[in-house]
Amino acid sequence: MALLVFVTILWAFSFSLIGEFLAGQVDSDFAVLSRVVLAGLAFLPLTRWRGVPTSLKLGVTVVGALQFGITYLCLYRSFAYLTVPEVLLFTVFTPLYVTLIDDALNRRFSPVALLAAAVATVGAMIIRYDGLSSDYLTGFLLLQVANAAFAAGQVGYRHLIHRIPTEVPLYRFFGYFYAGALVFALPSFLIFGNHQMLPANGVQWGILAWLGLAASGLGLFLWNRGACLVDAGTLGVMNNALVPAGLVVNLLIWNQDADLLRLALGGGVIAFSLWLNTRFSKYAWWGRGRVTT
Repeated sequence: MALLVFVTILWAFSFSLIGEFLAGQVDSDFAVLSRVVLAGLAFLPLTRWRGVPTSLKLGVTVVGALQFGITYLCLYRSFAYLTVPEVLLFTVFTPLYVTLIDDALNRRFSPVALLAAAVATVGAMIIRYDGLSSDYLTGFLLLQVANAAFAAGQVGYRHLIHRIPTEVPLYRFFGYFYAGALVFALPSFLIFGNHQMLPANGVQWGILAWLGLAASGLGLFLWNRGACLVDAGTLGVMNNALVPAGLVVNLLIWNQDADLLRLALGGGVIAFSLWLNTRFSKYAWWGRGRVTT
């Protein structure tokens, strides 16, 4: 779980950087494309083209298309229909998708993992809820596609690594992940991108470089590596641990307003859900697959 905690801290800075320096100033499709290209270039020299099972190559490519390509494109588009608080609120369903997709792939039902994910969702909602506007259905559906795609990517990668044995190190074929994301990110920019909203200064270019190489390159690789080392319940919980982490970073560095009481209560609920899953998941399992700790 240490890898997931590390990436959570790493990604906690990304939200503030995007909100303070990129949102509304740099075209969102270009921002996504730049992250995909930079991360892909970082892994290109490491990628092994031979000796990797074809099924693993294709699987990792599909995972990248889901977890990076479709997720980010739908997420950015949801802002056209939702307020920021609504976007934050509707992303808390990701842990439920993680648990349900993992159970479906393993033909099982793990109630403790589902309960832990649901408790984590409640904790995130305590932190994020700020009322809803009257017109949000389209944005809500877009965001649920993003949530489901991100969850499917995480669970899918974990499933691939466990089911397809290989002696090739994981970093040697993670470049296919970004190739999959590029399949969606490049056409989206060419068709929908605003070429008049490219980065205008060194700060914006620097932030895009950091997001591409650190957050999307190192971060996504370590996150997926960490996802292979924990059970689905813990993975679902860690998806929502980013909420309090991101708010703390924003509060301490940019001094933004935050409801500290709600942050403390929600963070406590998320921590409890992590303990709940760690403590009880090994005692309950139904179906052909087993929940492991």
